[in-house]
Amino acid sequence: MGYCNKWNEKYAEYHYFVFRVLVGLMFFLHGFGKLFGAKAMPLMSLMGLAGVLELLIGLGVLVGFLTRLAAFGGAIVMVVAYFKVHAFNALSPLANGGELAVLYFVGFLVLMAYGNGKWNLE
Repeated sequence: MGYCNKWNEKYAEYHYFVFRVLVGLMFFLHGFGKLFGAKAMPLMSLMGLAGVLELLIGLGVLVGFLTRLAAFGGAIVMVVAYFKVHAFNALSPLANGGELAVLYFVGFLVLMAYGNGKWNLE
């Protein structure tokens, strides 16, 4: 038990950096797919706006620029996405397809709590 705690303390900032970069990259790619993918959405639609926001929020989180603000925006986008697209199809996020929105929401809560971390552009 003691070894795990020492290891966690020693490498916590690296783990958080990987977490922040992966959440930012995946959210960026999620928005990129909505805008430039095979099923690209028009910019003047709600899904097009979501794609632009996901692209910008993902980029901010990825590079560590205004991370808390970007994460706050991402959390709002995920709440809107969950209740607009998923919530009323079934009670469980696994049944209504909203598990990704829930996971991103939780990830953004962590990012709001811990901010940029050690390596960032601020």
